[in-house]
Amino acid sequence: MRIFTDPVNIGDKYISITDKGDIKHMVKVMRLKEGYKVDVSDSAQWEYETEIDQITDDEVLLRILDKQAFAREPEVRVTLFQGVPKAGKMETIIQKCVELGVYSITPVFMERTVVVEKGNFGKKLDRWQKVSDEAVKQCKRGIIPEINSSLKFKEMIKELGSFDLILFPYENESNYSIKDCLRGLCEEGRKPKTVAIIIGPEGGFADSEATMLDEAGAERVTLGKTILRTETAGMAALAMTMYELEL
Repeated sequence: MRIFTDPVNIGDKYISITDKGDIKHMVKVMRLKEGYKVDVSDSAQWEYETEIDQITDDEVLLRILDKQAFAREPEVRVTLFQGVPKAGKMETIIQKCVELGVYSITPVFMERTVVVEKGNFGKKLDRWQKVSDEAVKQCKRGIIPEINSSLKFKEMIKELGSFDLILFPYENESNYSIKDCLRGLCEEGRKPKTVAIIIGPEGGFADSEATMLDEAGAERVTLGKTILRTETAGMAALAMTMYELEL
C-alpha cells in the first residue's frame, strides 16, 4: 500500500505516521503488522520503501529502507478543465484521469452546463478530492492530483495563459488531431511541459465559447471520427497526450 505524508514527518531513518485515518486504514483495514512493507510519498519529490517498526494507538513508526525520486510521475503536467457533468460522472472522470496521470482537475461551469450551483458545491469538491486520494493510492503515484475550485468559463480563459499548450477537443474539428499537434511541436523542439485540456459538458461548447478559446490560443483538435461523451472525452484526450509525450 502507499501512504502520503508531510515531509515534516520524515526523518533520516524513520517516518512517523500520526494521521488517525491513515493509522486506521493501515491497522484496522489492511491489518498490517510490524515487519510489513509500506510505500510512502512526501507528495513533493521523494518516495520511500519502508518497514513497520512499531505500532501504537497514536503512531505507526516506519523504518526507511530506501529513498528514490518519483518514478511514476509524468514529466508533463496536464490540467483537465472539465465542463461540469450531470449525476456521478465527475467521480468516474476523476478516478480514471488520476490513473492516467493528470496533474490537476478544474470543474468549469459553461453555457451548456446542466448542473446548477446551489451553494453546496464545496461538499462535492470535498468528495471529489477523496476520489482522487483513493485513486492515487491504488496506482502508486507520487502526488495526489488536486481537484481545484470550480470556475466560470470566462474565469477559466484568464487561467490559460500560464500553460505551454492548450488543447481544445472540438466536435466540429475533423482533420487536425492531438497526434498531429503534439508530434509537430516535438519535431520543432517545443515539447510542452504544461498542458491544459478543455472538455465541454454534455451539450458541448457554445459557438461563443469556441471563439474565446480560439482567441486564447487554444489548438482545435479532433479525438477521432466518433463524438465522445463528456465523461469519455477527457480520458481519451489525456491518454493520447500521455502516449505522445511520455511513452
